[in-house]
Amino acid sequence: MSGAEHLGPYLLEVKEGVFPLGGDSLALGAFATVKRGWRVCDLGTGSGCLLLMLAAREGGLSLTGVEREERASQCARENLVHSGLEGTVLQADWRQVTLPAGGFDLVISNPPYFQPGHGGDGGGARQADCSLEKLCRTAARLLRNRGRFALCHRPERLTDLLCALRVCGLEPKRLQLAAHALDRPPSLVLVEAVRQGRPGLEVLPALYRAGPGGREEGA
Repeated sequence: MSGAEHLGPYLLEVKEGVFPLGGDSLALGAFATVKRGWRVCDLGTGSGCLLLMLAAREGGLSLTGVEREERASQCARENLVHSGLEGTVLQADWRQVTLPAGGFDLVISNPPYFQPGHGGDGGGARQADCSLEKLCRTAARLLRNRGRFALCHRPERLTDLLCALRVCGLEPKRLQLAAHALDRPPSLVLVEAVRQGRPGLEVLPALYRAGPGGREEGA
């Protein structure tokens, strides 16, 4: 089933078979640090929703998306074109894509959380072999010194995530937990790390969130 969502001045169209816009991406797109003119790379861009969200926040961005699924990568290209945004969407596995080392100010990713058959019914786009350390190494290679890597994941993987970031030379600098209600446990963690950054982690107040259009999402 296809659908459309407004992201600031842009309209995101999600084709059938492409992972729909969810609260995780909405939270990540609002959380990540971005500045005018930055070079941005989204690993696993899907429909291109994060690229549109960041472009709605700051102008003059250089946008690059990497997506291995053909239908999703085409959807992301169309969303950029229809929004009047210049950018590149590469159909490739981010673990193998050839992009310039140190070529980006911000790398962002909403990675798959689950192995196939292990819960989290998100379809093929959200069920993949996604090693946290491999993801962090890819982000570290793409970032300039002091560049930023923002991503979201499941709270139960927080220790693994922080360890993987540090091993790859990415220092965690900002962290926020998100839940669907005050009386419910966190269902998402947002982390931003800086390449070759100094130690010091800012823990932000918890975020209580709903899905697109204000509807509550399941955990």
